[in-house]
Amino acid sequence: MTGKMLIFGMGYTASRLAARLRGEGWQVVGTSRTASSAAIAFEDDSAVLDALSEATHILSSVPPFREGGDPVLDRFGEAIAASSARWIGYLSSTGVYGDTQGAWVDESASVGSGRRSARATADLEWQQLRADACVFRLPGIYGPGRSALDRVREGKAHRIDLPDQVFSRIHVDDIVSGVVASFSGPTGIYNLADDSPCSQNAVIEFASLLLGMEPPSLQSLEAAQLSPMAAAFYAENRRISNRKAKRELGWKPQYPDYKQGLTALFHSFGQKVD
Repeated sequence: MTGKMLIFGMGYTASRLAARLRGEGWQVVGTSRTASSAAIAFEDDSAVLDALSEATHILSSVPPFREGGDPVLDRFGEAIAASSARWIGYLSSTGVYGDTQGAWVDESASVGSGRRSARATADLEWQQLRADACVFRLPGIYGPGRSALDRVREGKAHRIDLPDQVFSRIHVDDIVSGVVASFSGPTGIYNLADDSPCSQNAVIEFASLLLGMEPPSLQSLEAAQLSPMAAAFYAENRRISNRKAKRELGWKPQYPDYKQGLTALFHSFGQKVD
């Protein structure tokens, strides 16, 4: 199956999806803040509406404004709802679940209690836009050029002394395969996460091992002097269940845990693990 995909926001994940689809013969048009040879300007209403009128598939990867409000829905929501596209998707965040104190959480859980209230509102608005919308809730994303390997190499990695802290994560290419699987699957809400939630420290330690480097010293959250955004990451603690996506989409992550994902990235650097 091929089609015409319009992607709002050609960021890290969306660009990986676009590359895969183009490789499979799709026509892909994306938006960005400014027009370029690879994208149309988000504020060029005429160009965007023309692309909308031709799209068979529409995906938004644009986050809401911090103070609330979804820029894509605010500007083009009515046109998207009325379009003839046979598939609509939105990349959301597992942050909508808030802090579950390390408990497992699936798509039936309530949303909006966490620090990402604007994201939770946007998530619900996309669900309500059209009954056939797919909403993908994503945990921490890593992949080529954006992983613990890069942070350790650059001296930007931290190990925080919070022994009970657990997070989920997902390789960017597993997001892509999940989105593609949904084209022929049931619509709805899907968590796309790997099979093995763990502490961030475990990820940093394994990345250091692969690189043959000493892991960074264990620090308190205060001593690490993280940015407010990075520090807020440690305010929540949850394990994300991916069972629904496996069951209903037939999706299976290529990298079911961080060790397999990081090892593959390490090999892509042209190096070998001892």
